[in-house]
Amino acid sequence: MKKFCKYLLVSPAVCGVILFVNTAAFAGETSSTSEINQPQVLANPDIKEKDQNIGQVTSVSQFSDVQPTDWAFQALQSLVERYGCIAGYPNSTYRGNRALTRYEFAAGLNACLDRVNELIATATGDLVKKEDLATLQKLQEDFSAELATLRGRVDSVEARTAELEANQFSTTTKLNGEVVIAIASVISGNTVKGQKVNENPVLADRVRLNLDTSFTGQDLLRTRLQATNLDPFSQTATFTPEGDFRFAGGNNNNGVVVDALLYQFPLGKKTGVTLEANAGAIDDFTNTVNPYLDGDGGSGAFSQFGSRNPIYYLVNGTGIGIKHEFSDNLELSLGYLANNAASPQPSSGLFNGAYGAMGQLTVKPSNQITLGLTYINAYRNTFFANGSGGSNNANDILQNASSNSYGVQASFQPSSKFVIGGWAGLTKARILSVTPGDADIWNYAVTLAFPDLGKKGNIAGIIVGMEPKVTGVSSSLRNAGINKDPDTSYHIEGFYQYKLSDNISITPGVIWLTAPDHNNQNDDIVIGTVRTTFTF
Repeated sequence: MKKFCKYLLVSPAVCGVILFVNTAAFAGETSSTSEINQPQVLANPDIKEKDQNIGQVTSVSQFSDVQPTDWAFQALQSLVERYGCIAGYPNSTYRGNRALTRYEFAAGLNACLDRVNELIATATGDLVKKEDLATLQKLQEDFSAELATLRGRVDSVEARTAELEANQFSTTTKLNGEVVIAIASVISGNTVKGQKVNENPVLADRVRLNLDTSFTGQDLLRTRLQATNLDPFSQTATFTPEGDFRFAGGNNNNGVVVDALLYQFPLGKKTGVTLEANAGAIDDFTNTVNPYLDGDGGSGAFSQFGSRNPIYYLVNGTGIGIKHEFSDNLELSLGYLANNAASPQPSSGLFNGAYGAMGQLTVKPSNQITLGLTYINAYRNTFFANGSGGSNNANDILQNASSNSYGVQASFQPSSKFVIGGWAGLTKARILSVTPGDADIWNYAVTLAFPDLGKKGNIAGIIVGMEPKVTGVSSSLRNAGINKDPDTSYHIEGFYQYKLSDNISITPGVIWLTAPDHNNQNDDIVIGTVRTTFTF
């Protein structure tokens, strides 16, 4: 029909009415206006036969049942007064809401075609003049160089596009990465557990490349390559797991390893499944309820403890995670991850070795408040081995124990510029050694975040809390020389992440540990660092 209108050289309005009337006529005895969201009204059977005759009108005002407020008034006015292409009934009505008969269609179409013939006859008598052709030829000659250049550029773009399509990395995979470079040092502190604290500054890095593949547009296969050169300070400088950096650990002298491999896919509209093949973590399928601070080391808090509730680190390795959204305000996460799933040796494997199993109910009573209620059952998993800090005593107890952990996390954001949060966690451990016994391990924290402080994209954060501490042991453990931690150490951390550009941020920060390792005989430790993060 568009080609038909172009050929007839008619205006879009005339073409539209022909298209509309034609469509209505071939639909049968009734026409539908549903495509323009108007109600359909069938013909009134009580209309007298003499009123069915139609006649040409010259002004839309001749229609007694058409008002300026009608949705089609302007269209009717144009077709009647400009094109003379609309007919009405002798009783001065248009009856725009009733159905169209084939006879009415024939009469209307004939009137429009007569008008089209008049337009063709008057408009094509001298459609193109010689002067116009001469002007066009002169313009083509004057701008021949520019036209040739434009053609060359178009050809070049087409060639480059074809080359990119033929040699693109992948049609299903995207590459993104992160580089963290940090200068860090123990600023003050003498001894911990009788060992001298090392205060030598270090230059550390961690490089990650993510290959994110999607086969359906809703799934994700992530292959992460990582290289790093920093061991935890607990092994080289402070000799307590408290205050360890989130971006440290797994030092391989900057050798490249497959650090994470997972596949996520939807199971229905409300359920998502995550299969963890390597280095799985709870945050892959669970809300850790610590917005802005839990940034996996490249952003947010510096320390493992400041990033999330330490009990979350008891679930890691290989396995499966499931997240189901009952609604926008209620979510359930379930997961099971084994630490040595690839080993067939005794006390290893997917189900016979160290593991962590979890369930969490995440509730959002409002857009400002998020609550997380968490339960974790673990076997032979330690806070220290998985990088969440705590005292040496707490981690030693968990090396050969089964445990049940209970956590509550909360976040409240009263404004876009301020978030207050925190958590509390209790781990009840049952030691499975020659001398069995029970131990309680507590931790808690209060967090403050200040998004967009000073500039959009900046983040300031403060974390104050107690890293995992053994608060009580059974008499059998005391008789075996295993006691609770004697004192309380407080973890105080602050940072300010400044966004230099969309891809570069720089973050100075400090971590202060009072009575490290929950022992007042140890000197306070202050750790300072400046982290630079590049993303692409």
